[in-house]
Amino acid sequence: MEAVVAVFAVLFVLCLVFGAYATVKAVGAAKRGVDRTINQARRAVEDHTLRAKSFVQLGPVGELAQLRLALRTSMRATQDALHAGAAQDESLKESVSLFERLSAHGHELDDELRRLESEPDRATLAQRLPDLTERTRRITESADALRWAAHDRARRFADDDLDLLSAQIGVEADALRHWTSTEPAPGTPGRSEPAAPPPRTGTGTGPAAAEPERAAITPPGRGPLYSWQKKPRPESTT
Repeated sequence: MEAVVAVFAVLFVLCLVFGAYATVKAVGAAKRGVDRTINQARRAVEDHTLRAKSFVQLGPVGELAQLRLALRTSMRATQDALHAGAAQDESLKESVSLFERLSAHGHELDDELRRLESEPDRATLAQRLPDLTERTRRITESADALRWAAHDRARRFADDDLDLLSAQIGVEADALRHWTSTEPAPGTPGRSEPAAPPPRTGTGTGPAAAEPERAAITPPGRGPLYSWQKKPRPESTT
């Protein structure tokens, strides 16, 4: 009896442990979902703000907004493309590693551009703009090169798969039409022509000995019997 109680106690404790673990996992997943939604909303607000500044603000501040917007757009598009492709193509993992190293430079530049937006010395800001523009160009060009290479690789695989599929469909279509090449034409050697019916002969003389003519119309209930039909079984008389 004590052993049974101990087993039930262990099972109860295990259920509590698994329940707590499942609860923690569910809470963590919900928290990650909320954080992801908040981050996406914050990025959308920042992008709209930068786009408005690039059109409204004049001078160095407007140029800084344009640089930040170009940098963020390129890096985000490349990140999405590489992560989506790496899930199906193992060879893109090296590209993802390179992009993560590039992202460190991108985040550093974005933070610097954001700090310079509130810089009161416009003259100093104007002097630093050429260097900031060159750094932005180098990072975005590297990100674009990775993104377009991933797109070209995916398109190449899709084209190869389509070529193979088209060839297989062509073979299958030819196989479905095999009768057009195997069935001999009428009058050619190898095609059997129907034999002529033997002449009818009677056993007697006169009209009474002639074979009765077949009815022109098949009697009701007795349709023609085709070769693929089963012959009816005789009914049992027992």
